Amino acid sequence: MEHQLSPGLTASVALTVSGADTAVALGSGDVPVLGTPRVVALVEEATVAAVAKALEPGQSTVGVRIELDHLSATPVGRAVTAQATLTAVEGRKLTFDVVLLDGETVAAKGTVHRVAVDRQRFLERL
Repeated sequence: MEHQLSPGLTASVALTVSGADTAVALGSGDVPVLGTPRVVALVEEATVAAVAKALEPGQSTVGVRIELDHLSATPVGRAVTAQATLTAVEGRKLTFDVVLLDGETVAAKGTVHRVAVDRQRFLERL
């Protein structure tokens, strides 16, 4: 599968935290702050955006591993930005450094691993 993916591709995704994004709403805790499952979704969204234009027609990526440290709480109403940078391409395997910023504060950081797939073949195997 040929692609034009190369280290250095980046993207950011912004979100203003709402009640629907909290640990309470997501069932991951009982405090009304940005829930870790939403942080995971945000950084994954940023990884998808980082490589979207570099994929060949019919290609997609799927997540296979996430290593994430959720370092600080973010209250409802605060704006956060998830940033992803493609750091390694090994065949179809993609590695991203990710960070979630709450203003200047690093609220979360980690690594996301994805694999480039042929969308049609992937779905046919289900």
